[in-house]
Amino acid sequence: MKLSRRVCWFLVAFGAWSWCIWITFVKNLWADASGLAFHDGDPTAYFWIHLLLAIVSFLLGTAIGLIGLRGLKALRTSG
Repeated sequence: MKLSRRVCWFLVAFGAWSWCIWITFVKNLWADASGLAFHDGDPTAYFWIHLLLAIVSFLLGTAIGLIGLRGLKALRTSG
């Protein structure tokens, strides 16, 4: 299957966007003072669930970005 240059760049941008958004989210989650993420210094279920969502999003963002990069590489070598 051959992807267009536009689709490849979209996939790369999506992967980068995913990393930027979820890194910010994890920083905010870690610094949460509202009591949702931590109760008496211990992580809550809210914290663990959202950390798992972030990890899955990091993995999917990485995979999608790599697909885009591989597509761009294939377009460059095929000329």
